[in-house]
Amino acid sequence: MPAPGWFPRALATEPEHRDVEVDGARIHYRVWGEPGRPGLVLVHGGAAHSGWWDHVAPLLATHRVVAPDLSGHGDSDWRPAYDMARWAREVLAVAGAEQLTRPVVLGHSMGGWVALTIGVEHGDAVAGVAVIDSPLDRQPPEEQTLREQPRVHRVHPDLAAAVARFRTLPAQDVYLPDVREHVARGSLRAVEGGWTWKFDPGFFGTRPLVRQLLPRLAAPAALFRCEQGLVTPEMAAEMAALVPGGLPVVDLPEAGHHPMLDQPLALVTGVRTLLALWPPARPA
Repeated sequence: MPAPGWFPRALATEPEHRDVEVDGARIHYRVWGEPGRPGLVLVHGGAAHSGWWDHVAPLLATHRVVAPDLSGHGDSDWRPAYDMARWAREVLAVAGAEQLTRPVVLGHSMGGWVALTIGVEHGDAVAGVAVIDSPLDRQPPEEQTLREQPRVHRVHPDLAAAVARFRTLPAQDVYLPDVREHVARGSLRAVEGGWTWKFDPGFFGTRPLVRQLLPRLAAPAALFRCEQGLVTPEMAAEMAALVPGGLPVVDLPEAGHHPMLDQPLALVTGVRTLLALWPPARPA
């Protein structure tokens, strides 16, 4: 079955690829849209990369959109250790390199922890932060999965074999096939003997709980809840009660934990709506 027409049209709007140095590491990022437009930063989840947004960012053309590869991911450098505060600084450094003034920061899963850390530690630097399916009382789900796996990537003999082995962390049942293939190919690098994954298998660590971050937010916040994801309606209500000034909750129908892979147009619609309504009033 051919890809739906919107998908190749979105990929035809190719990003510019740039780098910025943060705390001694080269941080790679993608950028779309006209300079001078309002800023939007898209932060991938654990074990992912900025290419997860390739088919999403071009559909958010009202904004100048940037998407970093956090250190230990994608085409950015690896570090001896990783923490949310440093990843937050990387995100803000990318925004600064593109002269984005008080952008909105949207983070998926583990990237939601990064977005919330920015909202807590650098609230004045952003117009707002939003998270996609980051649960209340768990460590980032990608990191929980990695703790149980070997610390060395398997090398696959050819690119097709590696793409066939692509799985998300955590796994989900539904992916759009063309989106999955595009994201999988961008997740791989050539090494001696074949192909392996780009991310550092040792990027995980102990993170603050979302429950601990929400009451400390110094910037407006919003939640995208995936109907087939990790955040239940009851959890979303509890999260909203923890946030000074409230927490708008956008439900993404039928979406799994990784909505850009199974319900990207629903995600785009939700983000477009949020951006049309923000910046909201700042919390007291």
